Amino acid sequence: MAFQTVFKRYELKYMLTLEQKEKVLEAIAPYMKLDKYGRTTIRNLYYDTDTYLLIRRSIEKPKYKEKLRVRSYSQATDDSTVFVELKKKHKHIVYKRRISLPYKEATRWLSGDKHTDKHTQISKEIDYFLDYYGTLHPTLFLSYEREAYYSNDGSDFRVTFDDTVLCRQNDLSLESDVYGTSILEKGKVLMEIKCSGGIPLWMTEVLSREKIYKTSFSKYGTAYRTLIFPQTHTLNSYNRLEVTKND
Repeated sequence: MAFQTVFKRYELKYMLTLEQKEKVLEAIAPYMKLDKYGRTTIRNLYYDTDTYLLIRRSIEKPKYKEKLRVRSYSQATDDSTVFVELKKKHKHIVYKRRISLPYKEATRWLSGDKHTDKHTQISKEIDYFLDYYGTLHPTLFLSYEREAYYSNDGSDFRVTFDDTVLCRQNDLSLESDVYGTSILEKGKVLMEIKCSGGIPLWMTEVLSREKIYKTSFSKYGTAYRTLIFPQTHTLNSYNRLEVTKND
């Protein structure tokens, strides 16, 4: 099966109530359809340095930011297909480049144990990324339920709805069950509009009518603030206290 490997688009995010989601679904019904997978559980492993350099830079909202993750659209096995994704954002445009691999091959490659058998421009870019940061390893498991809608006219306009966003720092495997700390407010849904150009008039009308406004929301960034930073901050405070005592 052929997969899209290169993406260049705007990704606009909106935090919706359940009622607002229903209004949007009513509005898009004549123009879009649910993809063939229906409601899907997406699993992600985010890679970062020991000091969480990538996500700390990202939440500072620089003009350029980047991240590396492995994504699966089902519970993985050694031989199931996953995606190693290098995602960058520059001047509000998202660039995503990904390569599909068996899960075992992907994890061995990213751990430095064995290079992938695929030698492509994208694998070279990921190799450079791994070499540049040096100490990348899985730091977070993040999953969510997604409904994705595609435009009937064949354009690249896409709308997704994500809920049940869960994260954890233990059991970092795409072979594991879905569980963890919820980072989305109860009764809320994250909607993303993905397009390379303008938003259709019918969509802008429903956004205006329902008072739905663009927001800034990073799943990994929110997980860092919610789960990771409090733990590292407490540990650092404890270590400083111990140093003071020893002095």
